[in-house]
Amino acid sequence: MSSEKKENLASQKVTYSLYKDGQFYIIENVPARVDVETGEQYFSPKTVENLHQLILGKRKPVRTIQTPVFDFA
Repeated sequence: MSSEKKENLASQKVTYSLYKDGQFYIIENVPARVDVETGEQYFSPKTVENLHQLILGKRKPVRTIQTPVFDFA
């Protein structure tokens, strides 16, 4: 009897967010493979490279948003 679970991945466009150096970065429409059961996202090496270039390359964003920050404590 096999205990392996069959992966059920779907190609989707997702929103990727990263908190780096005190700043949030949000990148929309990122191609990913998404596990339909867990929602876990998988990115190709090329996509990860492009994400890093967008964030580190200081490209001008398409828009800027403000967001409230709360302290849970």
